[in-house]
Amino acid sequence: MKKTFPTTAALAALLLATTAQAAEKTKFDFWFGLSGDLEKRVQEVCGRFNASQNEFEVVCTSQGNYDAALQNTIAAFRAGKQPTVVQVYDVGTATMMLSDAFVPSYKLMEDNGYKVDWNDYIGGIAGYYASSKGQMFSFPFNSSTPLLYWNKGAFEKIGKTAAPKTWEEAHDDMVALKKAGYECPMAINVSANESWQLMEQFSAIHGEPIASKNNGYDGLDAELVFNKTKFVKYVTDLKAWYDDGLVKIKSKELGQDMVQAFAAGDCQMIMTSVGDHGTVGRTAKEGVTWDVAMLPVYAGTERKNSLVGGASLWTLKGKSAAEYKGAAAFLAFVAKPESALFWSTVTGYIPVTKSGFEYMKKEGFYDKAPYKGREAAIESLTFTPPTPLTRGIRLGNFTQIRAEVGNGLQAIFSGKEQVQPAIDGMVERGNTVLRRFEATYKGKQLP
Repeated sequence: MKKTFPTTAALAALLLATTAQAAEKTKFDFWFGLSGDLEKRVQEVCGRFNASQNEFEVVCTSQGNYDAALQNTIAAFRAGKQPTVVQVYDVGTATMMLSDAFVPSYKLMEDNGYKVDWNDYIGGIAGYYASSKGQMFSFPFNSSTPLLYWNKGAFEKIGKTAAPKTWEEAHDDMVALKKAGYECPMAINVSANESWQLMEQFSAIHGEPIASKNNGYDGLDAELVFNKTKFVKYVTDLKAWYDDGLVKIKSKELGQDMVQAFAAGDCQMIMTSVGDHGTVGRTAKEGVTWDVAMLPVYAGTERKNSLVGGASLWTLKGKSAAEYKGAAAFLAFVAKPESALFWSTVTGYIPVTKSGFEYMKKEGFYDKAPYKGREAAIESLTFTPPTPLTRGIRLGNFTQIRAEVGNGLQAIFSGKEQVQPAIDGMVERGNTVLRRFEATYKGKQLP
């Protein structure tokens, strides 16, 4: 049979049709606050979504860091140039909820024909980003929780084969490690960002309040109360252990942060995010054997679930129906178990849904050496169903409060202030921040 070939005109028409089809792709913007290696990983997620279908194209742009992502979005919204989707860190949740600038996730998905099982989201994660009625206002994205990292080789030398479960046991282990010749049994960081581990997570797993009104969920008139909880004893003990040489301060400002110190075998225990699991695995000094466990609690404590850290994805108002359709498709793609497996493989973050976690277990993710142990983060987040004190923190301008906690801790460990007066000062200055936030949103109520 004789083959026929398209004419020049037909080829031109075909090319025009193909070009037109490509031009019909709906583009929408996604701004995020991660940089460095994590920026590359987010771009990979975006590329996977764009390659998975032909209708939409998400344009993903890093804003450098979480603070910049939120502030740049606020400025862009006022100028009418906001992205369709933005990544906002956990402590920006109250600001977003009161902003009237977003389309709630549950409504976005309903309006675009998606049936989402919101109960599939891990309770300790969902509670942070849901309204008081349990309605999800944003999509959990990069999620983490802190763990205790411990040097198995060092512990074997003191006759131990497991991480300490209580702070009393941890103290005894630190003493034994010191006697065995280890100069840094445990490292901590007392900068502003470490409030997440030293104050917030400690309070949650001990069932202790950070603020009144159920940590701010029940009203903008909440007041900080962590100067009257077990947190005072915890800081008192940490300072005493620091004075005894059992605990060392490690930070980038001092030349070696605690993750580097642990990976190098210089310090034998640290408390840090599961997100650092991959970093330790890649950088651990040859011969260093290690594992992770849930954070210790004081003896006699009825342990509660830990809090989620990281950020969620918000959809903003003022966009077209087509852009919202694209945003819904993107969020549905990110929520797939297969996406959870990819995301957890290339980062240290954890799956945010039960189905994602089960899928990863079925695929043998947690049986592989580089990832073994990360399931402890899920165990920590799901240790109990979230309570009014462990579903999250709903306090305005919480970044500033974290800074006050960091400043106070530095004053304590440098010997400039005593523990109780310093923590009282953190609370007093933090409450001033809360009153300013309350005045800014006078008459408004958290949803």
